[in-house]
Amino acid sequence: MKRLLTLATFALALAATPVAAQDIAITGATVATGDGSDPITNATVVVQNGRVVAAGSGVAVPAGMQTVDGSGMWVTPGIFASITNLGLVDVDAVAQSNDVNASDSPFGAALDVSPVINPNAQDFAYSRAGGVTRASVMPGAGASIFAGQGAIVDLGADYDAVRHPRAFQYVEMGERGAWLAGGSRTSAHALLRNALLEAGSFGDAAQLTGGRKTDGNRLGQTIGLDARFTPDADRSSDVLLTRFDAAALVPVVNGEQKLYVGVERASDILSILALKEEFPALDMVLVGVAEGWMVADRIAAAGVPVISAALRDLPVSFEQLAATQSNVGRMLDAGVTVAIGGYDSSGDHPRGLPQMAGNMVALNRVPGATGMSWGEAFAAITSVPAAIAGLEGRVGVLAQGAHGDIVVWDGDPLETSSAPVRVFIDGVEQPLVNHQTRLRDRYRSLDESKLPRAYER
Repeated sequence: MKRLLTLATFALALAATPVAAQDIAITGATVATGDGSDPITNATVVVQNGRVVAAGSGVAVPAGMQTVDGSGMWVTPGIFASITNLGLVDVDAVAQSNDVNASDSPFGAALDVSPVINPNAQDFAYSRAGGVTRASVMPGAGASIFAGQGAIVDLGADYDAVRHPRAFQYVEMGERGAWLAGGSRTSAHALLRNALLEAGSFGDAAQLTGGRKTDGNRLGQTIGLDARFTPDADRSSDVLLTRFDAAALVPVVNGEQKLYVGVERASDILSILALKEEFPALDMVLVGVAEGWMVADRIAAAGVPVISAALRDLPVSFEQLAATQSNVGRMLDAGVTVAIGGYDSSGDHPRGLPQMAGNMVALNRVPGATGMSWGEAFAAITSVPAAIAGLEGRVGVLAQGAHGDIVVWDGDPLETSSAPVRVFIDGVEQPLVNHQTRLRDRYRSLDESKLPRAYER
């Protein structure tokens, strides 16, 4: 026990110690920049002061810089995982370690995951070892259609995980939203519209009475809680939205905070898109979208991006009856901006995103199916989700000035036989050790002579 405590103390001290970014050049590798283009052979990536300086063929290495021979390796930007619960849960079935849903909370939109994200959660290290360097972390809808405010994190081995708090608001519509709202989609839409209207009124009242207005750097924080809610000051009969929730939704109505909407059915998608006519400032992102291919032209015309799981062809509900493996490919062909994300079963995990993207490439070989090119598929798990999150050009791409999130693979990252061998976040090399690797190493060379007698054959 004493030794375990010593190791734990050492690990905490190590995580708390700032680590300087490494200046490094990786040469002679196959490089995928993440921008949708094809991989480049015999290319070089240069990272300096935590940022990408250059990537491609014919790149000169600055004098005196540490150089790594990348022959036989692939170098890519880190994976950006959309719609995760990383840092919110350690063991799903243990309620005390699970902060995803707040089923009994009096709040909805005001819930903010930023203060409770735990970088020591097992999934952080496990995902990092799989090449995931940044992610959006989203609460689950528990007591309201409004799940709360998600955050953007990096997966560095330290406690400074949250990079963009209150980055988006998530609202659950469709079948689950109907259930949370009282049993029907009519109630869910009434609740959503009422909340947006009330938040708009609250924001106007806060300005009129001298309340504090949010700005782009403090999305979703409480505005004007000391302001009287005029002209509807009497809220004694209002049980749908608390003042705290109304304040949290003001940045959404003003277009300062993204609104992620969980929706699957084609008709529900169109109803959500129609909200932009009434609330034109809404910066919406559709999540799920199993039947998106049926209305892909309308989604593209609205300019609303989508985060969807790959290869969903087994409907698990009535709102997914038209699910097809070609959903993502067809939406992409129609001009929709699509990121691969979302996880439909307990067996899915953010580190499985390269496999999901690889499946979309393989789908092109299925007669009658619509998949993605290699470059499109890899961009769908790197630069595209980063851009949807508001980080275009800064994350998920090997471009000058982008964050130095670099993954070195022992082969094609979209092949299941490949794995990361080195991972850098902001130019800092990260440990790849995690609970699974420790178990592997322990039982690979277990000294059976020390087993209790009960294990003797």
